[in-house]
Order: sequence, then C-alpha cells, then structure tokens
Amino acid sequence: MMLADAIRAETWRLLQNRTAVFWSVVFVPLISVALATASFLFIRSKMDGAMQTLPVELKLTASAVDLGQSLVDAAGGLANPGVLAFLLIGAATVFAGDYRWETWRLITARNTRPNLIMGKVSAVKLMTLAGLILLLIAGMGAEVAKGVIFGRSFAFGFGGEQAQAFGLLALLSYVRVVQFLLLGLLAATVTRSLLAALFVPLVIGVGQFFLAKLSPLFGWQMGDWATMLLLPGDAFEVLKVLIKGGMEAALVPTGAVWRAITGLVLWSFGPFLLALAWFRRQDLSKE
Repeated sequence: MMLADAIRAETWRLLQNRTAVFWSVVFVPLISVALATASFLFIRSKMDGAMQTLPVELKLTASAVDLGQSLVDAAGGLANPGVLAFLLIGAATVFAGDYRWETWRLITARNTRPNLIMGKVSAVKLMTLAGLILLLIAGMGAEVAKGVIFGRSFAFGFGGEQAQAFGLLALLSYVRVVQFLLLGLLAATVTRSLLAALFVPLVIGVGQFFLAKLSPLFGWQMGDWATMLLLPGDAFEVLKVLIKGGMEAALVPTGAVWRAITGLVLWSFGPFLLALAWFRRQDLSKE
C-alpha cells in the first residue's frame, strides 16, 4: 500500500508539471508527424511535374504502404537519441525535484526511502510508456500521411512473425530508454542537482558513442564482452539486429545475445541499486 501511495503521488506530481509532460511526452510525436508530413508535401510538389510524364501503368503499380511493417520498423526506432534526450527532461524533473524544492524532509516522514525511490522510478516508467505509445501512433500517422499525399493504397501485413518482432522490439526499446533514464536517477541522488540529472546521462551517452567509434583501436569486436558491458547502446543494437533477423543477424557472433542481455541488465539495475543504496544513507537534513 505504501509503495502504491508513492507511485500515485509521484505520478500525480508529474502530471501537474504540464511543461515537463509536454516536452517529454508530447513534443517529439507532434514534431515528428509535422516534419514528416511537411517533407512528404515538399517531395510531392517537386514530383508533380515529373509525374505528368510517367506512363499510366507506372502510376498504377506504385507499392502500397504496409502499415504492419511500418509499425514493426517504428518499434525498432523508438530508442533514438532525440527520444532519449526529451524523455530525460521529465525524468530529471521527477528524480531531482525534491532536492530542488527541498521537500524530501516532508515526504520521508510519510513513507520509506526505498518506496519513495521506487515510486519515482515507476512514475518515470509510466511516462516512458506513454511517450513511446504516442511515438508509435505518430509513426503510423506519418505513414498514413505518406499514403494519402502520394496517392498510394494501404496494406496491413501483421502476421505471427511481425507481431512477435513488434513485441520484442517495443520491449527492447522500452528497456533501453528506461536504462538511459536511470542514469539520471543516480546523478540526481548523488549530486542533488537537476542540471546533473539532465546532463550527466547525456555526457555518458556522448562518451559511449565516441568510445564505440574508437573500439576497433582497442581490438574490440561486435558482440564481445568488452563492447557489450561498456556500451549498452551497442548491446541494444545487437539485440535489435537479432530480433529483425536477416543477413545482418547471421553476422552476429555466437553467444552475443547473452552478453548483450547481461550488459543491458547491468546498466539498468546498476544505477538503480547504487542510487537506492546512496539514498538510504543520505542526510536529507542538509538539502
């Protein structure tokens, strides 16, 4: 009951911060649909003259927009850097809000510290879920706009394999996003700073990006222990390739799937457990 109370309280507080909710959950889906539609309209305006000279039979053989495959592709692209950065705004607000407003002393008297931390993490997970669902809807909306603007028909090929791939890719993207946001929890807990909760995960992400580019210099290869344990983004990409299958999946080394899962698990639970241990010993009278 006390954990449920903490989750409800943190979720309610987050919903009251409409600015954070807008930038974290609503902005990216809206701007993605707007930019995609604008680009389709621009391309169509440039194609209108050329389309007049095409034979009728070529116009009729334009492929249909497969909304089912588009949904699978959208699920695999949910954990992109733009989404991570904007969702981090809401996560940092939740994780560091009580340090910023010096309200920890008021709420720790009504609940246990582990419950309060888990309440914040649960609120961020719910925010992430809502944001990713809106992104999927926005992706489908962009595909519908493409079909309408270019006069293409629609299909929905979503059989058993596509449904399985969609579910696994959506879950994997969700885990990757939450893993990244939990870095903000650790930064907020240790530094008591909203800016640190915002920028430390971004700095770590940029550092890992450049480390991945330099990995051949260290003799690291795709799917080995060093890459999977140090670079959760690469672990995510390896698992995504394996889920999608095809020629790229055949190039993934044997055993890489378990190394990638281990890397993601460590980067997910590590920051959470470290933050929880630090918070349980933290002196909140010096906010």
